[in-house]
Amino acid sequence: MSNYQEYSARSVKLVDIPQVTRLLESGVLLNSEQAFTNGVDLSSAGLISSFLLPQRSLYTLVARAEKQAVVGQMRMQQDRHQAHILYVAPNLNYDQDNSAWLHVLDALAAEAGRRGAHMLTAEVDEDLSLFETMRVAGFSIYARQEIWQHAPGELPELPVDKVDLTEEVEADAHGIHNLYCNIVPRLVQQVASPPSHSNGLVYRKNERVEGYIAVSEGRAGIYLMPYLHPDVFSEAAAILAAAIEQTRRSHERVPVYVSVRRYQDWLEDALVDLGFEPWTRQAVMVRHITAGVRQAAFAPLSAQLEAVPTPLKPPTARTKPIVEKFTEE
Repeated sequence: MSNYQEYSARSVKLVDIPQVTRLLESGVLLNSEQAFTNGVDLSSAGLISSFLLPQRSLYTLVARAEKQAVVGQMRMQQDRHQAHILYVAPNLNYDQDNSAWLHVLDALAAEAGRRGAHMLTAEVDEDLSLFETMRVAGFSIYARQEIWQHAPGELPELPVDKVDLTEEVEADAHGIHNLYCNIVPRLVQQVASPPSHSNGLVYRKNERVEGYIAVSEGRAGIYLMPYLHPDVFSEAAAILAAAIEQTRRSHERVPVYVSVRRYQDWLEDALVDLGFEPWTRQAVMVRHITAGVRQAAFAPLSAQLEAVPTPLKPPTARTKPIVEKFTEE
């Protein structure tokens, strides 16, 4: 392990771009939506944009231990008090010292805490060495998910009637919230919400929201995160097919990926019927961040003592002068 004096972590600067570009070529993406829709832009313009545009809530850090440099990037989600790690580069091999990776994970957690996040999340392939390193770094498994892929091409014809999906509107918020609370385990709800950049498709049955599909689109693929009530088991394949067909109007030559969390593994039969194949298994990992005080405020001890109420004096203290007066008389 590295000594403390040999460790450093700081924000990435423009002079680091050549080195960061080389590291990213062997990096690992820890955000499934980003990985399966857009990937990482390795062009200089793309890297400069991600480093220097704070309004995008992106923060990139580089950590060094011994002779190893590791870069990590996270995205803040201010409305959810969360930060999500987008990537860590390079990938960690099983025979490597993981000191630099531990340092960059700690630095990302510290930076997220300073920005007001309560938790730092990541989606990690379970067969990676980084998975074990993140557990050492204080990350816990909150959920498991399997990613399914359908190559570019037509979906098979289904022996069921087609269903209609509508784009999410503000009036659907209450129904979607009820659906979410009914199917997602309480412990997982804080980290299982749809991606913030996704669009929503709603399936209604008997005037109730029984299905919701979060759709993210990019140049590399289409990423779906379904939330379907078990009561629509028989319509699951038709709902997924409708979402794909509705989305592929502008993306006909890209693969489609579907994230299936463990609590909805009954969707796998519908995906097999649609021609999907298992792609990878991932763990949704979370590191909780202790809320800190940004700037401590110390008041003089005398001021604190003055604020303490004065204890009540016994009645005899006030009557003593009266007793002395009668004694003198």
